[in-house]
Amino acid sequence: MTDTSVPALTRPRLPLGQLVATPGAIAALTAAGMSVFILLNRHARWDWGDLSPEDLALNNLAAITSQRVQSSYLLGNRQKVWIITEWDRSVTTVLLPEDY
Repeated sequence: MTDTSVPALTRPRLPLGQLVATPGAIAALTAAGMSVFILLNRHARWDWGDLSPEDLALNNLAAITSQRVQSSYLLGNRQKVWIITEWDRSVTTVLLPEDY
């Protein structure tokens, strides 16, 4: 679900920095037949995934004000994957909630 409170045409693409993933996230994505690049593209385009309306709004604010941004995506096999971009946009990590 994408929060439409920030118009898509005015949203800057989120810089991702260095891309890293935990072994658990790689295994879950492989098992679900999901490309990590699809999820990274969604994250970079402000599609924060399966978050509450409050968390969507907080992510939009975080993306604008250089704070840490976190997305959550539910894979087809019911496994949840998080993507976190650090406040300075130096690193984006793909991980499972239990890896945090």
